[in-house]
Amino acid sequence: MNYFLTAVLVILCALVVFSLVRGIVAFLKTTKIDLESGEAETVPEMQELQNKAMFARIKYQAMAIAVIVLIAVIAGASGD
Repeated sequence: MNYFLTAVLVILCALVVFSLVRGIVAFLKTTKIDLESGEAETVPEMQELQNKAMFARIKYQAMAIAVIVLIAVIAGASGD
């Protein structure tokens, strides 16, 4: 069971990093658009992408913490 949970934890950590990078890229694109064109047409779209990516990161982090707690509970129960 611990091997399965460890694999799930690794996958969740990879998803956290992926969503973090995705959000940072969206942020950088928004800043670049603001500086170059001064047009605010695509800015709301990019801000929505930033928000979605950061919400996904928080979701994956919460799931990873839940898996860590589950691993600790299982380890504590088997230690008795």
